[in-house]
Amino acid sequence: MLREFLIILALLSTSALIYAIYRQYTSSFSDQKSLADLGVKIPKILIPKDLDTETWSTIAVDQYTQDQEYWNKVYTKVGDKISSVKIVYPEIFLAESDREERINKIHNTMKDYLDKGIFEEPREEFIYLERTTKYGRERHGLNIAIDLDAYEWKPFSQALIRATEATIESRLPTRIQIRKDAPIEIPHIMVLVNDKDNILIDGIGKRVKNNLPLYDGKLMLDSGSVKGWSVNKLEDINYFTENLNKIAKENKQKDGSIFLLAVGDGNHSLATAKAIWEEFKKNHPGITDSNLRYAMIEIVNIYDTGLTFEPIHRVLFNVSSEDAIDFIGTKLNAKKEEIGSFEELKEKIDSSKSDFGFIYKKNEETKFVLMKTEIKELLISQIQPAIDEFLENKEYSSIDFIHGADSISKLGSEEGKTAIYLPAIDKSSFFSTISEKGPLPRKAFSMGEADEKRFYLECRKIIDED
Repeated sequence: MLREFLIILALLSTSALIYAIYRQYTSSFSDQKSLADLGVKIPKILIPKDLDTETWSTIAVDQYTQDQEYWNKVYTKVGDKISSVKIVYPEIFLAESDREERINKIHNTMKDYLDKGIFEEPREEFIYLERTTKYGRERHGLNIAIDLDAYEWKPFSQALIRATEATIESRLPTRIQIRKDAPIEIPHIMVLVNDKDNILIDGIGKRVKNNLPLYDGKLMLDSGSVKGWSVNKLEDINYFTENLNKIAKENKQKDGSIFLLAVGDGNHSLATAKAIWEEFKKNHPGITDSNLRYAMIEIVNIYDTGLTFEPIHRVLFNVSSEDAIDFIGTKLNAKKEEIGSFEELKEKIDSSKSDFGFIYKKNEETKFVLMKTEIKELLISQIQPAIDEFLENKEYSSIDFIHGADSISKLGSEEGKTAIYLPAIDKSSFFSTISEKGPLPRKAFSMGEADEKRFYLECRKIIDED
């Protein structure tokens, strides 16, 4: 009798263990969000059949906005060949009087490209990218589509996908006009993911790079090169979904929301797509899905070694430098220290995450002032509001935004100018600052140099099929 009892007890214990494992597995599985739940969609991507990356691919339109010579070189390089430059609107031309004509020509060229079959059949997949810049840096990314219902640019949003910089609404109408009747989109949007362990995009790369690349070529005007690999196997999509879920859990905020993706470049383009989708929903009640609901982007890990965050410095015109130092210093509770040279000032600020400096000319001598703060979040989130307040009601004063240490040093040594040298953006506090403080001020940072920005390459239809 005892033997039979022990056997039954053992069977019950085994069943309980199996049931416990089953419960743990199903519970874990049920916690996994789908791609749709995470605001992601697999896009149907259009690639030109005979892709020549050196003439098809063009730099983002918001670059070289004061450099007519650059764009002249682009059009000369392209000539009569098919090219993305013929279906985008470089911002250098936005102020010209032929805006309507240009937009109509862009739309007609898009339709022409579709009608003449210059594209391969749509590829329903992600594309893993490796971009090598002329500086030797290699950036890794993944082309995906995001759900515009999961994105919001307004401050203090709880959306999965959020803006990193303030959106200037006056910049949207022209962009809406360009996209509204366009049959395809060709994006330059780069969106950041907070992946400290580098498991998401790097992991996808390791899984697909044994295959032949979908494309591999140079970019125009000595801007480096780009390679792309198809990501379409179920196990690779599952790997992406599983690890995006992990990142989502790690990026749960104090308010309970998940801050999954941050728009690094192209926020006004994404805000434009959002506005058009909201208008479509309003005019078509009952329709919950459409190609317009999604936008194609490149997702990049904020910790990618090939992604540099360059500070954008400030220069003030026609202000008292001492007054600026006193006012802004007081606002930021900063301690002032005079420094002997720009090199010393730069070294101290570059090694800090919270200090900044002034450069100005007084009595024929260039002055260098280090401002030391205890600010824990990104410095730019506090210094720009202080600058704006200082400039308020100063009719003849102004501000400009300057890239590069040499440029800001030179400007600071000129009469009538007060230069402000800023530290690089701290990647570790980037997401937390935006979550707590809202989008950063305008011109907060630059993701690399101008020709390191995303080049137009892949397209997607945004007109719905009949």
